[in-house]
Amino acid sequence: MRKEFLAFAPPSLGEEEILAVTNVLKTDWLSSGPKTAEFESLFAQAVGAEGALALNSCTAALHVALLAHNIGPGDEVITTAMTFCATANVIEHVGATTVLADVNPDTLLIDPLQIEKRITKRTKAIIPVHYAGHPCDMDRINAMAAKHNLVVIEDAAHCMPSKIGDLSVGATKNLTCFSFYANKNMTTGEGGMLTGPKELLEKARVLALHGMSRNAWKRFEKGGSWRYDVPAPGFKYNMSDILASIGIVQLGKLDGFYRRRCEIAARYDKAFKESMTLKPLTVLEGFQTSYHLYVVQLNLEKLSIDRDQFIVELAERNIGCSVHYVPIHMHSYYQNKYGFKPVDFPHAFGAFQRILSLPLSPRHRDQDIDDVIAAVNEVGEKFKR
Repeated sequence: MRKEFLAFAPPSLGEEEILAVTNVLKTDWLSSGPKTAEFESLFAQAVGAEGALALNSCTAALHVALLAHNIGPGDEVITTAMTFCATANVIEHVGATTVLADVNPDTLLIDPLQIEKRITKRTKAIIPVHYAGHPCDMDRINAMAAKHNLVVIEDAAHCMPSKIGDLSVGATKNLTCFSFYANKNMTTGEGGMLTGPKELLEKARVLALHGMSRNAWKRFEKGGSWRYDVPAPGFKYNMSDILASIGIVQLGKLDGFYRRRCEIAARYDKAFKESMTLKPLTVLEGFQTSYHLYVVQLNLEKLSIDRDQFIVELAERNIGCSVHYVPIHMHSYYQNKYGFKPVDFPHAFGAFQRILSLPLSPRHRDQDIDDVIAAVNEVGEKFKR
């Protein structure tokens, strides 16, 4: 057994990021300025997007994306039951109605057939979530949206770098929301990015900084004017140059991070291919997953313990794991407001009882992953029925 506890997803930061931050601290600009603009340009280029807007979180990106499409009270927005609460919370923030759809039991991605069943005259938008970095079937979802004249906003919090065929997630006309939270494939500590058509991004840009027609950099740079207008009451969602400087370095390292994630996932795939106690998620053919998470579903029929106890057993062997996620319809707010019951979305509910996410970070060594595999197999064997 390991002597030291293995953290689930430690960030991969080095001297380059430290130097980038100190260089910004030595300048006259700390908030949104030239580094933020540079990060936006580089990120848009990396995913092949028309434009990009750097924000302080993916949640902020989702929020302003809904507002940019004028979604609000009286509108319905369809999203997946299997996602982090932020995806649904922003629908509530704009005053719209959250409509949940169940997932495919093998991929845990939103099921297009379940989306179709929930479209009404009040439906305004669909928010598919690329769960664990595995892209959704966007051809079907986009076609469905076009048929019913709906907006699509992609929750791509897990997607750097994910692809559908040769096209990167974030390269379409859909507003697409990315996260740079501490455990993401590339991080700025806290942060996010919104990609999409420039016209919508400019609307989102105003909303993301108090609703002001000019940001501080444009007002205080040489030749700038102090005058500004507030055409709409906005929010304080902008990214700082300090965080953007980290993002620029992390973006340059992303290919290496991704190669290491693929190596780790391949070790897990090989180790658990014939397992009778757990099954990794299915990745759709022709899709490139970012391997943000390595999620497995336990075969509880073959075990004498439940998922929670399985995690406890791994922790006792110094292996850190997590669960992604508690489905939206199981949270008290959504149950109280909409009357949801766990069995209303049987695939999401069933998966929740079985899923756990195994350690996956470029910082993990081969020995670390071998320790995870050994611990998982040991627990599975010990508690096998």
